[in-house]
Amino acid sequence: METYFNIRYEMDREAVHQAIDSHLQQQQPAYICVADGVILNIANRNPDYLNVVNGSLFSICDSGYVPLYLKWIYGIKREQYCGSQIFMDMIQMKKYRMFFMGTSTQTLAALKKNLVKLDGRVADMTFYELPFRSVDQFDYKEIADRVNVDGADIVWVALGAPKQEIFMSKLKPYLNRGVMIAVGAAFKFYSGLEEKRAPQWMVKHHLEFVYRIFSEPKKQLKRCSWIIITLPGLLLGEYRRKHQKTTYIA
Repeated sequence: METYFNIRYEMDREAVHQAIDSHLQQQQPAYICVADGVILNIANRNPDYLNVVNGSLFSICDSGYVPLYLKWIYGIKREQYCGSQIFMDMIQMKKYRMFFMGTSTQTLAALKKNLVKLDGRVADMTFYELPFRSVDQFDYKEIADRVNVDGADIVWVALGAPKQEIFMSKLKPYLNRGVMIAVGAAFKFYSGLEEKRAPQWMVKHHLEFVYRIFSEPKKQLKRCSWIIITLPGLLLGEYRRKHQKTTYIA
């Protein structure tokens, strides 16, 4: 693992998969954050949220820009590993029992229908709609009881940041085992009903944020504004850490 911009990342895809397998063998609960630019920004403005993010097993890098920043500052090559990709990777492995929670019943039903085509075992997995409420109002013990009885290895959580990361941190103490992974809009992408990911050429050229702005202008413009405001300070801080030799490999 490596710490950049104050977030503990695992940026090697195979290492991510190995860590999940290893943790499942330990029979202990854990969660993984999928850190995009929004999470990076909020975590560096809110110390409590940063503690939640770094309380995870690790974060994977869902930002196409963080690898660019690391190349500029450190001259190193790192890769983006977005939430929708790890979601599909885990599905296609056909080796885990999974529990899907979040979004609407309609989206979950469409998601299940599409995933069953990739892995027939999904037909017997749980798709659970979470009630719409604040993160402090969930009955975490009741939700954990459902997951524990199910015996899921991977628990997918789709509530959107920063809510889903806080949700996982509050649910973890009640779980017997399993790895939770927050995947934001992945349920919507793969349900075929709502949001779609940007075309691959836009992703390749780091223009996915433009696609999202046109898809959800009010929501995304607000997020982008905060990122633009805080980005210079983040880059300067990381540049200073480089020269102070405080960046470490865990």
